[in-house]
Amino acid sequence: MNHISRLMSLARSIGFAVVLLIVLLTINLVLNPARFQPGSWGALIGLAAPLVGAAIASTPVILAGRGGIDISVGPLMGFVNAMLIQVLFLKAGIASPLLVVPAALLVGGLVGAANGFLATIVRIQPIVATLGTYLILTGVTLTILPAPIGPAPAWLKALAGPWSMLPLAAIFLGWWQVRRLPYYDQLMAVGSDDRAAYTAGVDVTRVRFIAYVMTGILGGCAGLMLTALIGSADPNIGPTYTLIAIAAVALGGVSLAGGRGGVAGAAIGAIDIFLLQSVLTTFNVSTFVLQIAYGAILVLAVMLTAMQERLAMRGR
Repeated sequence: MNHISRLMSLARSIGFAVVLLIVLLTINLVLNPARFQPGSWGALIGLAAPLVGAAIASTPVILAGRGGIDISVGPLMGFVNAMLIQVLFLKAGIASPLLVVPAALLVGGLVGAANGFLATIVRIQPIVATLGTYLILTGVTLTILPAPIGPAPAWLKALAGPWSMLPLAAIFLGWWQVRRLPYYDQLMAVGSDDRAAYTAGVDVTRVRFIAYVMTGILGGCAGLMLTALIGSADPNIGPTYTLIAIAAVALGGVSLAGGRGGVAGAAIGAIDIFLLQSVLTTFNVSTFVLQIAYGAILVLAVMLTAMQERLAMRGR
């Protein structure tokens, strides 16, 4: 029964995102059928992969509650991008995936641990702690890489397009394993009501710290996908994913208050935003209108989530 109730809750939370996905996909098929033919899906997945990765990376700390919005995910992606290309590949001559991939995940994990230390042990407000990290990472990235440079290793560039399914599949497989652990129930309990979880014997600080580390590791993976997509290093592109990733998470039915939702909803929300970008680009809409659209999506998603939570409370 517990699994059934979770499935019903998931369906309610991502219902709007799924409906929007169908509507936007239909509009794209009508406006640009050539681009959305089955033969082009691999390239589309590669284009959307960094945004999907950024949205998924933003999810664990949000699920952990206490306003755990990590706004440093985008700059982390840019920092990983710069480190991999400028420091490891071009300067140190390291190109092997056996070294590059662990390095990206390690950098992400260390940044996540730093955020977790500030937010859970020092108890700085999460958005303030991650804003500090945002500024530090942005500054360090520009110091390492003042201007775009390339190329990326051949195997990494090959992960764009259809092969971008590999890191995405690894992320979903990893999250599936997390869901099988007792930690997942503790994470959702802490996000829903940390006082009740603490009373029940859950180590709230540890649970939230691990969530920040997971967000960092997933952010490192998203940085790999970003590097694969652009095939080079660009110090300015990472931070652009910050706010749209959070909008995608909210659109995917993840409660920004914590304790409800999951990475599947965040991924669907990211695909929705990607499809919306495609529609607006077809009409040659300016980037300013895109920003307005992102803001409207975020507000609408939060409103819908709040309405769903109120209805769920009334139904109890």
